[in-house]
Amino acid sequence: MGDLKDRLRSDLTSAMKARDELRSSTLRMVLTAVTNLEVSGKQARELSDDDVLGVLTSEAKKRREAAQAFEDAGRTDSAAKERAEAEVIAEYLPAQLTGDEIRDLVTAAVEETGAAELGMRGMGKVMGVLQPRLKGRADGGAVAAEVRRQLG
Repeated sequence: MGDLKDRLRSDLTSAMKARDELRSSTLRMVLTAVTNLEVSGKQARELSDDDVLGVLTSEAKKRREAAQAFEDAGRTDSAAKERAEAEVIAEYLPAQLTGDEIRDLVTAAVEETGAAELGMRGMGKVMGVLQPRLKGRADGGAVAAEVRRQLG
């Protein structure tokens, strides 16, 4: 079993003992998503820490999008709850890259792939190189926007 999944479970136990409702419900949701991924498909499997990190990234993105949707609908209480859940999940994600760091990585990937001559048609090549390097450390939308800016 991966260390990250163990950490999530032990933190869930601690949150339950401390009667921290927000933290315990958020960690339950994350662990449920991990379990669902483990048993999906034809054969059950044990997730690696990278797989669990992917689940955490996905769950954090869902919370950000839900918070924005609630905010747009004028439901600030629900938006605040979603943001609080996203903060709990963010504690388990690696430090996020700054805009400057993303720009530098995209510039290096564009040079590495030679996509500058291809223009926007080279976006797939650049994103293919960047995705594994940035897994969990940067929002895909922000990276894609920077790639578009540099190639366009």
